[in-house]
Amino acid sequence: MWMGMKALKAVIVLAGLGLGSLGANAQQLVGTWSLVMVDNVLSDGSRVHLYGDAPQGVLTFDAEGHYALQILRSDRPKFAANDKSKGTEAENLAAVRGSNTHFGMYSVNEQAHTVTFSIEHAFFPNWEGTKQTRTFRLMGDRFRYVVPTPTTGGNVTGEVEWRRLGK
Repeated sequence: MWMGMKALKAVIVLAGLGLGSLGANAQQLVGTWSLVMVDNVLSDGSRVHLYGDAPQGVLTFDAEGHYALQILRSDRPKFAANDKSKGTEAENLAAVRGSNTHFGMYSVNEQAHTVTFSIEHAFFPNWEGTKQTRTFRLMGDRFRYVVPTPTTGGNVTGEVEWRRLGK
């Protein structure tokens, strides 16, 4: 009987590790976030609004460590043929440059204030199968992180800010 109770307690503890094992900062990330801004910051401190002045996006984190991120330029032109397989070179270029998406698993390092995206699939295929770590700050309903090597490459960093939707 004693061994049976110990085994039952172990199962209960292991089952409860889901959300509790994420840590306080990770628990605060769980939910849905709306994009506020996404900028490239140049070495001289100037900023480029990579997805225009009114970028749109959503980022979701779940309690099991999955995430999905979508960023879109709001002024992307529509395809004249109304068929993405028949896009012109200019339409395809605008679609590629005006989008960034990836999904996979995430983890949070509480002490270093970093979130690591383990990217399973991405619109930018060079990121697939990589781990991307970002330093972050939580400021009330805002979540901001730095992208040390953005998809644009070069001598820039990215800065992305999200606002929590609902609660």
